[in-house]
Amino acid sequence: MISDELQSISAVAALAGRDQGLVAEAGMDRGQAIVWTPPGRIVEACRFLKEEQSYVRLSFTTAVDWYPTEPRFEVVYNLHSFERNHYLRLKARLSGPDYHLDSVTPVWRSADWYEREVFDLFGIRFRNHPDLRRIMMPEDWEGHPLRKDYPISGVR
Repeated sequence: MISDELQSISAVAALAGRDQGLVAEAGMDRGQAIVWTPPGRIVEACRFLKEEQSYVRLSFTTAVDWYPTEPRFEVVYNLHSFERNHYLRLKARLSGPDYHLDSVTPVWRSADWYEREVFDLFGIRFRNHPDLRRIMMPEDWEGHPLRKDYPISGVR
């Protein structure tokens, strides 16, 4: 169920109205709408928000590690509509042991670099990514340094 405050945000209402399965949960944080979508439907939700709701800019992608809680990770997409001058946070929760999510590079080419950064630092793999390899850490680096279970002193 989407609150009245969220129903007033046309993109959230349209996403929920398109298909109830696209919105697992929704909320507000600091005046910004947040929508959680099932991981298997992330590309569909992104494509709809871009093509039908004018969120043409992916301003960033990141992840949050909730270790030791499950689902452990949330992948966060911050979307921007120039037309509405509005931001929307789209999130997908991932459970383990292998963390995979479809790449949104077919929707926004800029996702290429953001997803590589999330892969490098958190170890989340993006299926169908055009070039998923490390972007910040050396190729021979062991582990993913922004995971909460990564040793503070590094791997020795």
